[in-house]
Amino acid sequence: MSQYRAIRGMVDVLPDETPLWQMLEQTARDVLAAHGYAEIRTPIVENTELFARSIGEVTDIVEKEMYSFPDRNDDSLSLRPEGTASTVRAAVQHNLIQSPQRVWYMGPMFRYERPQKGRQRQFHQLGVETFGVAGPEQDAELLLMCRQWWTRLGINDELTLELNTIGSPEARASYKAALTEYLRERFDALDEDSQRRLDTNPLRILDSKSASTQAILDDAPSMTDHLDEESKAHHERLCQLLDMAGLSYSINTRLVRGLDYYNKTVFEWTTEKLGAQATVCGGGRYDMMVSQFGGRATPASGFAAGLERLVLLMQTLNLDATFDPDLYIVSSDENAFGQAMLEADRIRAEFPGLGVVQHLGGGSFKSQFKRADKSGAAWAMVFGEEEMVSGKVTLKPLRANEQQMTLSREELDTFLGQLERLTNEY
Repeated sequence: MSQYRAIRGMVDVLPDETPLWQMLEQTARDVLAAHGYAEIRTPIVENTELFARSIGEVTDIVEKEMYSFPDRNDDSLSLRPEGTASTVRAAVQHNLIQSPQRVWYMGPMFRYERPQKGRQRQFHQLGVETFGVAGPEQDAELLLMCRQWWTRLGINDELTLELNTIGSPEARASYKAALTEYLRERFDALDEDSQRRLDTNPLRILDSKSASTQAILDDAPSMTDHLDEESKAHHERLCQLLDMAGLSYSINTRLVRGLDYYNKTVFEWTTEKLGAQATVCGGGRYDMMVSQFGGRATPASGFAAGLERLVLLMQTLNLDATFDPDLYIVSSDENAFGQAMLEADRIRAEFPGLGVVQHLGGGSFKSQFKRADKSGAAWAMVFGEEEMVSGKVTLKPLRANEQQMTLSREELDTFLGQLERLTNEY
């Protein structure tokens, strides 16, 4: 066995898995394009201060999980742990926020966490960010767009939308003070992580996985009692829009998300199929970040979906995206192979909707047909001695209960045109 192995928490995606990834990614691209969103691509390395300022210096991500290092100029750089800060930085730097802007990105993120199923140190996210619309209509569009994606993937019935509002910064500060006072009186009963967070990030205690801490929170002050009127109206209108669209949701008053930049709307899509890693997508509104990065005050909202967890969910549901070619081409000898190669190239050019695989490496017809069958192809296209003499081609069915056919080029093209239409309809 090779002495070289992937770094812990950074996983190879192998050829038998990539079709599911490709379907997931392409479906997202289709949904986003249909809603008028444009792709943005940012570097995977940024100044460490960018993330410390936006995510929050006392968050777990900045304190413990970032891959940070000095470059040769002793500037502190970090691999991006999430995509929102980079996107806002790019939008401000390139003056993209002169009018409402809808963008998306997809790629690897990095956090130094304990690797486990559905949680890796290099992981992949699809992120969506919007700028310039302050109303709840924008939040509703994001959530309805998610539902479109889930539906096309076949996972919508397995996901639940959890929704909350955390109000304005002033309302959140008022609630934080009340929550801290309540929890300080019960400090000794809190779990160790919550005790540590009480002085640094008390709202994260609401996310505690400790059953005893959650029991203490049952009688804690409620964020609802500290909300400002604008945030209440925003939340009520969002719920009204979701109700009109028939999008089910549950209100989770303890949902705060793990990043400091959120305000008003926060949400998560969760599933019961993945155990502890239940959240597959999360987001909300972050209206202060653009001005924090030097741009003019601009409302903003977005979400990020974890692709590894979505793939795991699809695998758990036995959803299949395996590529099965339409044609597998076999040939009897070197001369036949050369003719078959030219024909395969012509078919790919004239019938781009078909999958065409040509056998490489020689071998007997028997071994080639075994490989053709294993490929999942619907038809084997045969180039043998008879075909070379007659100028025709033989099609042998590998799946359906069809008859073997020997066709001229005109007949072949008619057949392939029909096959391509059926393939596209399917």
